[in-house]
This record gives sequence, C-alpha cells and structure tokens, in this order.
Amino acid sequence: MEKQYGKNKDKLEKLLWSIALPGFGQLLNGKYLKGIILITLEFVVNVFGHFNQIILLSFNGNISEAIEQTNYQWLMFYPCLYFFAMWDAYNDAEGESKPYAFMPFVFSAYFVTVGLIYSQTFTIFGHLIGPVWLPIIFLNFGLLIGGAIRWVLLKRLEKGHNT
Repeated sequence: MEKQYGKNKDKLEKLLWSIALPGFGQLLNGKYLKGIILITLEFVVNVFGHFNQIILLSFNGNISEAIEQTNYQWLMFYPCLYFFAMWDAYNDAEGESKPYAFMPFVFSAYFVTVGLIYSQTFTIFGHLIGPVWLPIIFLNFGLLIGGAIRWVLLKRLEKGHNT
C-alpha cells in the first residue's frame, strides 16, 4: 500500500534534502546521474573554495581569517549550484507544480552571489560580515524580490485568464 502524502509534502521533503546537500533531492527523485553530478560538483566547489573552513572560522567569529581563506573564484559557483539543485529537486518531485516557482530560487542565487562578492569589504556598524554571513543576509533580499516578482507574474497570469 502506497503512503498518502499531503498535496506537496513530497516536494517539501525533496527540497529539504537538497538544502542538506545538493544532489540528495535528485537521488530521492530517482535522478541518480543528476544527483551524483550535483553531489560531486558540490564537493569540488566546497573543497576548492575552502567552504567548510570558512564556515568554521565564521561561526567562531574569525571573519578576517575566513576572508583570507576564501577562494572567491571557486566559491562564486556555489550559490547557483546550490539553488539550482534545490529548485530542480523541488520541480521534479511529486505534487502540484506552481507557475513561476523558480523565481525565488533564481533571485536567491543572484543575491547570495552578490553578497559573496561584497563580503570582503562590506561592513555593518564597522564590522566585516564575511563570506558566510553576508550572503545569508543577502539571501533575504533574493527571496523577497523573487517572491515579489513571482507574485506580480501570477497576478498578470490570473488577470489574463479572467479577461
């Protein structure tokens, strides 16, 4: 007997596993080659960008050292890889597909990348925020702007269907 899920529980499950590690959602969706490729890319970018070391340093308040350790040429690939993997896992999962659902993912990838670019010099109240925390702050702008653009597009789509 097959499990009964809520309308989009499967989508949420795949999205959350993809947040845990890009590629996991694809594996759960049965997209094994894509999942293995995404996991491999995640490890390559993580290692060459020194991301785990940067996370450890940032969580311990060593922001200047985290900036010094960052290989920006590699780490700038991470946001697009990460958000694409999340969107792809969500998109391929069972459940209702909603129009323009990709918008918050796309704009999040863009804004997190911009946050990473400015993380070497951007300060708040004279304190460097660094390559972990500034992209996380910028993520909120990506989610808001992507969500707002999606909302506008949905309203236009709805208006087009009502005429």
